[in-house]
Amino acid sequence: MASSSTRSSRPAARGKSKASANVTPWLWMAFALLVVMIDQFFKIVISRAFTYGESRPVTSFFNLVLVYNKGAAFSFLADAGGWQRWFFTLLGVVVGGFIVWLLYRHTGQKLFCLAVSLILGGAVGNVVDRVLYGHVIDFLDFHWRNTHFPAFNVADCAITVGAVLLIVDELRRVRRH
Repeated sequence: MASSSTRSSRPAARGKSKASANVTPWLWMAFALLVVMIDQFFKIVISRAFTYGESRPVTSFFNLVLVYNKGAAFSFLADAGGWQRWFFTLLGVVVGGFIVWLLYRHTGQKLFCLAVSLILGGAVGNVVDRVLYGHVIDFLDFHWRNTHFPAFNVADCAITVGAVLLIVDELRRVRRH
């Protein structure tokens, strides 16, 4: 990661020309906004087409379902009494602010910026749910026989893919040095 104090004095990233390497942070934030819009679109569609708890098989291992998560990943703290709504909302806002700062600091690192933009879009998508509804809307249900993975949504997918890309980016960076 670059550690220059000003954006304009930062060298081009990873041997690419300065013009092709420096993508404005606004483009990455627009990408994150697209993730939020896609996430919210599917949540609205599922919420209107399903009743709470309803499940519809799509394949032998995948259902669409409408469930609510008042906690975090894997329903962590879902039964904590309500304070977790605002805790996870605040956490999402703080993480989002930090990611925007990272986007401004590392505009030349495309894979890194793609990764954190996905995480930003996912975090904001779930924050929107917490603020509007008091819970996160989940609808993707994968299962094997009678064992179901916890339901999740597009925002969760974006966060997961972003996290994997962060690992790949770091492994590539370490390998070069």
